Amino acid sequence: MAKIQNPQDAAVVEAVGKTEQFFQENGKKVIIALVVIVALAVAGYLYKSFVVDANAEKAAELIIDAQDRFGVENPDFALALNGDENGAGFLDVVEQYGSTAAGNLAKHYAGICYLRLGDLENAEKYLAMYDAVDELPGEIVNAQNLGLRGDIAVEKGEYEAAVALYKKAVAASANLYTAPLYLYKQVLAYAALGNKAEAVKCLEALQADYATSTEAREAEKVVGTL
Repeated sequence: MAKIQNPQDAAVVEAVGKTEQFFQENGKKVIIALVVIVALAVAGYLYKSFVVDANAEKAAELIIDAQDRFGVENPDFALALNGDENGAGFLDVVEQYGSTAAGNLAKHYAGICYLRLGDLENAEKYLAMYDAVDELPGEIVNAQNLGLRGDIAVEKGEYEAAVALYKKAVAASANLYTAPLYLYKQVLAYAALGNKAEAVKCLEALQADYATSTEAREAEKVVGTL
């Protein structure tokens, strides 16, 4: 984790903890949401791939093995990542069928697994390998992917890079699930940079579009300390 230089840095590092809480406190809900996204993807854009690429069907079958390990109440992220004799892991899907839609999604999943295992280098690598998709379910994954990469930038003390990624995450999908979280993290990153004016703009966006969110209330507290 990046060394904390001042109380504002501490606030930003605390924001990364929201990602940890995102998995710990809402883990089951989040995992279910991700599984639903995959199910919709399989029914939609993965189906299109079946027509033009025979490998896509096999990739879709393999990713389900990895999802089964990822999507339980107490997930085994190492097993979901690497697989075993009983089923493939996300890395298997990436290696064998990385050019398919399922292989693309497996890159995102692999990045999450590495992040949960504390390997920031590989988390960043695999999250960056993911290619954004256009379909509506995929837009939520697009936003989460960018937001998690922003969290990694915060961990490295690269706050300007984090802001840029959080902005992209909000733009990727203006939904109640991810947009308030990444607007709030922008506030914290700007606070670490000592940029009150931009932090206020993000707070105003939260208050305008997500006024009842927890993030709007927490952002107001942060801005009040600047």
